[in-house]
Amino acid sequence: MSDIIQFNQVTVLTPQSKTILSGITFALQTGAKVALCGKSGSGKSTVLKTLLGLHPIASGTVYYQGSPLNASTLPTIRSQAAYIGQEPVLAADTVRQALLLPFQFKAHRNHAPTETQISAVLERLHLHPAILEQECQRISGGEKQRIALARGLLLGKSLYLLDEVTSALDPESKHAVLKVFADPSLTVLSVTHDADWLAQCTRILELEHGSIIKDTHHDHA
Repeated sequence: MSDIIQFNQVTVLTPQSKTILSGITFALQTGAKVALCGKSGSGKSTVLKTLLGLHPIASGTVYYQGSPLNASTLPTIRSQAAYIGQEPVLAADTVRQALLLPFQFKAHRNHAPTETQISAVLERLHLHPAILEQECQRISGGEKQRIALARGLLLGKSLYLLDEVTSALDPESKHAVLKVFADPSLTVLSVTHDADWLAQCTRILELEHGSIIKDTHHDHA
């Protein structure tokens, strides 16, 4: 199976020239479930954001589907990846508007989901259909996380970059999210301290001071 993501000796600096990633090297195969863990400030979230081109690379190379990450290839990964943080910004008044927002843009205009498809995704994430009419500012943090996930699923995203995405979920909702991401067609690179999430991952990369200090593989076959 080919690598979908590859970091090759990647170093990232702050604008003040402080090192936040140092010689990071790892690769993800399609369908892998990989977790980044470590103390606060170890560089976990920086890895996700570097992959999306939000941090300039001082040295080394990031590859996506075999092509180096640069201005011409960034749109490809951004169109295929869903980045979901602890506090997702839904950028709409109601939940329904938030789910349908991406489908107003040219790239997705002809692929708007049906009511049946929307209901099915909500059900998978243990969200009641009535939430569609609620105002985004009135729903909980855990509901926002799952709405952001629902939007990625409706868009058909295949790569998920998740930053503590179970942090605001109750046990039942977390189980539903874990079940969704057990899908072998989805590639997941996540930042997490959640023991249940780590148990489902095929690989755990432990970071410290911007470097990978431990690489653990789990066989769930």
